[in-house]
Amino acid sequence: MRILLATALTLALPLAAFAASDETAPPKKPKCNSGFVYDKKTKSCVSSNGHTLDVDTLYQEVRALSYDGRYNDAQVLLAQMPAEDDRTLTYMGFTNRKMGNAEAAMTYYARALARNPGNVMARSYMGQGLVEDGQIAAALEQLREIRAHGGEGTWAEASLRTAIATGRTFNW
Repeated sequence: MRILLATALTLALPLAAFAASDETAPPKKPKCNSGFVYDKKTKSCVSSNGHTLDVDTLYQEVRALSYDGRYNDAQVLLAQMPAEDDRTLTYMGFTNRKMGNAEAAMTYYARALARNPGNVMARSYMGQGLVEDGQIAAALEQLREIRAHGGEGTWAEASLRTAIATGRTFNW
């Protein structure tokens, strides 16, 4: 059954087709040690507290820290971002899931989706968590929702489709 499902899911688009998008390629390794973030304007590491970086820059740093496995550092930055923003909630879910807090992760994903049902990354990460938990039918429902919200052909769809087909999830 899993082989049939994997075949059907992988016919859509190969992952390589997504390499040009901002969300698809793994982020670069963070340039700064714990407690610091990179400021492109000053080209230096600045304190993760008391900086003047904008939310989009912090979001990219959260992605980089997460990819590097520095989930606690990522959560320090997330605590400085708008708490009820669906993107913040999505990455709080992601970091919690990667730290083994699956229940908290699902709560954050649900909150992100309550704020923005079209947040396809929250759906993808939630679906990947469901795959990790062996809940393939529920993960497939998230894949259908990604497509229903216009996410067909996105990294969110491709990464969840691959996770369902292979059992391998992503760290960004």
